[in-house]
Amino acid sequence: MAYLYSLYDALVSISVPSDKARAVVDAMERDMGATLATKQDLDSLRQATKQDIDSLREATRQEFALVRQELAGVQRELTHQIATQTLRMTIRLGSMLFLGFGLTIAVLRLWSL
Repeated sequence: MAYLYSLYDALVSISVPSDKARAVVDAMERDMGATLATKQDLDSLRQATKQDIDSLREATRQEFALVRQELAGVQRELTHQIATQTLRMTIRLGSMLFLGFGLTIAVLRLWSL
């Protein structure tokens, strides 16, 4: 506020009429009050920003927890599918070996006749 008094004194010292100097100072004060942030404005902005960041962190934690759960479900499903495919391949390989040895024995028996 002291700078406004200094401005008033400077205007009066250069022969600006007192009422006009007061009008300039009042206009400047209104303009500065409407456009410049005060310490209270900055404190409230800081508090609001902190709350926004905290709520964003909490929302992010919750979303990551949901993604982890979803990925765990996908991992279980993939593990089950791999186990099923492994079992199928083992059965098929065993069947092919059994048929191969059976055909080999049959051919050897027929050949020895």
